[in-house]
Amino acid sequence: MAKRYKVVFDRDLCIGAAACATAHPSGWEIDKEDGKANLVGGIKTGVEKFEMVFDESQYRDFLNASEVCPVAGCIVIVEIEE
Repeated sequence: MAKRYKVVFDRDLCIGAAACATAHPSGWEIDKEDGKANLVGGIKTGVEKFEMVFDESQYRDFLNASEVCPVAGCIVIVEIEE
């Protein structure tokens, strides 16, 4: 069975650097109103908190987005234990 992961995005921490959208344009978009990132397909789990489950095929793209983000803890990748 393929590994599954979850991206956890704390939009409140986002400073609008757009590094995530540059690194993974199909996973992130920049909001035209406030300049912050939006997780494409993300599910709201709290105030300004979003999550999305994905498989190994997108792992490298989401990992790159989390690594280029200048704010620690804004984008976190978690392996889902099954």
